[in-house]
Amino acid sequence: MVMQAERLLDKLRGLRQADRDERDRLIPEALRRSGVRFAASEGRLEGVYYQAMRQLMECVKPTAGGEPILQEGGIYLGCWLESTGTINAEMLSRFLPEVSEATYRSFAKHQRGDGLFPYKVTENSPSYRQIQLVTPLARSVWNHYSLHGGDPAFLREMYDAMVRYDGWLAANRDTLGTGCVEAFSAFDTGHDLSPRFWHTPDAPYLGDASRCDPDSPVLPFLAPDLTANVYCQRLYLARIAEALGESGDEWRAKAAASLESLFRSCFDETDHFFYDRDRHGRLVRVQSDILLRVMACEVGDQAFFDEMLKRYLLNTKKFFAKYPFTSIAMDDPRFDPFSSYNSWAGPSNYLSLIRAPHAFEHHGRHVELSWAMQPILASFARAPRFAQTVSPWTGEAGFTEAYSPSILCLLDYVERLCGILPTPEDELWFTGLLPDARDHGAESTGETAYGRTVDGVVYELVNMRETSFIFRDEQPWMSFPSGVRVVTDRAGRLTGLIGMSARAVTGELRWEGRALPFNIKGNELLAYTGGGLERLRDIGLVYPTYD
Repeated sequence: MVMQAERLLDKLRGLRQADRDERDRLIPEALRRSGVRFAASEGRLEGVYYQAMRQLMECVKPTAGGEPILQEGGIYLGCWLESTGTINAEMLSRFLPEVSEATYRSFAKHQRGDGLFPYKVTENSPSYRQIQLVTPLARSVWNHYSLHGGDPAFLREMYDAMVRYDGWLAANRDTLGTGCVEAFSAFDTGHDLSPRFWHTPDAPYLGDASRCDPDSPVLPFLAPDLTANVYCQRLYLARIAEALGESGDEWRAKAAASLESLFRSCFDETDHFFYDRDRHGRLVRVQSDILLRVMACEVGDQAFFDEMLKRYLLNTKKFFAKYPFTSIAMDDPRFDPFSSYNSWAGPSNYLSLIRAPHAFEHHGRHVELSWAMQPILASFARAPRFAQTVSPWTGEAGFTEAYSPSILCLLDYVERLCGILPTPEDELWFTGLLPDARDHGAESTGETAYGRTVDGVVYELVNMRETSFIFRDEQPWMSFPSGVRVVTDRAGRLTGLIGMSARAVTGELRWEGRALPFNIKGNELLAYTGGGLERLRDIGLVYPTYD
């Protein structure tokens, strides 16, 4: 192994073996249990990474008289269902599972008697003014349950609460009888200042989540993101029901009905886009991050998602800004790139960025996701704070600070791009990429090393320019060419390789005295059968577009 790799490995191990004061300065005690560590040969990202760790712990606080849960951070004093209580806690589960579970339980604990979840839980009390849904809670709960071996009591508590909430939505947010979930205000989807909701109230009528303003000329909206949320929620309720020994058939039938309503009422075939439909039956033709939200709810097949990539998500005229993804399509005259305030009218938002991986990875689009992660990591490397928004033009940090979605976005992106990631499917991902010199040629990291403890086993990944090395309990274990993701089960048994580069990679995977030759293309999945590698998936690449 080259000298630089040895120095990085020594640096990484030193973080675990340092004296107590130094460890406490860098890695809070609660996070040390995961064994997560990151080292870089140069650049600022390593320092920003440990700043993120420290500030993450500042976002974990007791709320509404209960145990410590995740807070939104920044100016947002509390825990929001659309973000902190779902996607943020889903990411946090890999680092602080006890806090993640307590965060989920807080919404069940404060569920109202009629089934309504609070849209936020604050230090003083829960609030029920609106619904504010984006990421399906059931998916986050299921992934947490699967990642940590499964606690049936937790699953039962959350399932029963989510069943009651599904009933509340069906009874109160389908006033037009379309089968879609209706938005009564901008805050129902968390879309502050978005042109999607111009000339509509910010909150439901009289602060009552079950009432729509009778004087609104356009509301209610048949909302594609809310409807997709319930569709995906019901798919995961089916899984949870079966894990609890019940039938999931009814939930799958309800999910199918939601999907049919979504396409019938909100999908425009000509534009190949999802829009709100107002109470007069007109489409609200504002192309917003509704699209990414719907895609993250597992709507559509491979070909459907690929078309969305070509037309929108990887289109530099639409959402694929220099620092993606924008909250409004850039060719919309209402697009506003300014990120200095809480806005969903144009700037890239870290909540969109933390939600994006599921949409891409659900369809095997790992390489394309890396194209979005790279500029964001470059932006983090020079960011003075963890903001809510980022300028799509310059990558400058925008509104607020110490914001937990951006903190978790950094931790997540490092793990997906050049770290070790445990998945709910009982896999471990070891990804041999490096953050690149994206901003004015400045290095954000150079070469990197990453550590994580899984089921008592200490894994370390060192990524050099050409080769990656994995160590297991400080012993050399694997080496492979850069541009590849090695996939194992949680016990460390090899299951396959994924091509992570736009180029084809040719080389050998060496481990346990064996050498396994391979040639792999971007997004290609090679499954290890025990005797060799077999092509399991080869979907090619969807390249960025410009018009």
